[in-house]
Amino acid sequence: MKSVVASACLALLALSQAPAAGAEVRLAIGYLGVEVPRPPVLSNLDPAPVDNGLAGARTGLQDNQTTGKFLGQSYEMSEAYVPEGEDPLAAARALLAVTPFLVIDAPAVALTAIADLPEAQGALLFNTSAGDVALRDAECRGNLFHSLPSDAMRTDALAQVLVQKRLTDLVMIAGTRPRDRAYAQAMRRSLTKFGLKLSDEKEWAFDADMRRTAAQEIPLFTQGFGDYDALILADEHHDFGRYVLYNTWAARPVVGSEGLSAVTWAPVIEQWGAAQLQSRFRDQHGRQMTSQDYAAWAALRTLGEAVTRTGATDAETLRAYILSDAFELAGFKGRPLTWRDWNGQLRQPIAVAHPRALVAQAPLEGFLHQSNELDTLGLDRLESQCEAFQ
Repeated sequence: MKSVVASACLALLALSQAPAAGAEVRLAIGYLGVEVPRPPVLSNLDPAPVDNGLAGARTGLQDNQTTGKFLGQSYEMSEAYVPEGEDPLAAARALLAVTPFLVIDAPAVALTAIADLPEAQGALLFNTSAGDVALRDAECRGNLFHSLPSDAMRTDALAQVLVQKRLTDLVMIAGTRPRDRAYAQAMRRSLTKFGLKLSDEKEWAFDADMRRTAAQEIPLFTQGFGDYDALILADEHHDFGRYVLYNTWAARPVVGSEGLSAVTWAPVIEQWGAAQLQSRFRDQHGRQMTSQDYAAWAALRTLGEAVTRTGATDAETLRAYILSDAFELAGFKGRPLTWRDWNGQLRQPIAVAHPRALVAQAPLEGFLHQSNELDTLGLDRLESQCEAFQ
């Protein structure tokens, strides 16, 4: 790991010290990936790409470079990777020694530790992989921005669809892993926010091989729910949820982590020029763009847009512009993306889709807000306890 980080930092240092070579503006960016243990799941049919997130950052970098060459701008990104069990703070310090702009793929505990480093004060860090609501709430940091939607933004989007379709008698099955519990908690909050509630809830704590027994086990497990309008699944690791669909005792819609899901990005998003971004990404990386790829792409493009509009490369100026009313990012989602100045969250529409088609895009018509309808998704100004952006 040390050699990877060292070579990454040498590349950034060379960029920061090299002559301009005709470029008027130069920006060095660091990408930090922190490996986390992946819990075992029943099926490995859909493994996460090894370059999940990183590929999106590379596409964003290329987009910046394409625009920048016509404007006298130069962009470079150095990549550092921290294997499981090694210290992410050492890698972060090494990158921060040569650039204040970091795009980070790491869990919440690592993100806050990096943001609290003395070397990170005054830096601009982008969280592209952790949806934890707390990071946008009481555990926020003034130097930590979030291009990935929070769990609350996704569950609010799904709740709006449930209200619109009048699916009000709801039950939920939640897994026992931390991400499952976090999603379930966000879902309960969203249901309350939009005037809905659960009539029943069960916890999935089984380790049986559903590949062989789903047709027998799932009907018995769900029989006690009786009649209902929709079943919500909280299975963020996509472990057991795939076997619940079409195996429930009552034939009802399945939503949440499986079935009809609220997602940052999906291959079925083709409107608003998105097909062009999808095609460009597939040509570059040979696979579909994921939600984490999109979040990393948005972080890179945010920096590129801010540099283009201000002509500056210092973190203080770019931060102020990104949080201002003047900033807008064309994100292929039908409306401009902006940043919330109270907790550093990227405002963005949330797609509600199944694997074959886009069903809706939240915020839905009729869900109003006094200033920006996108703020019906996630923590609004008065709901967030974040004080670091004040």
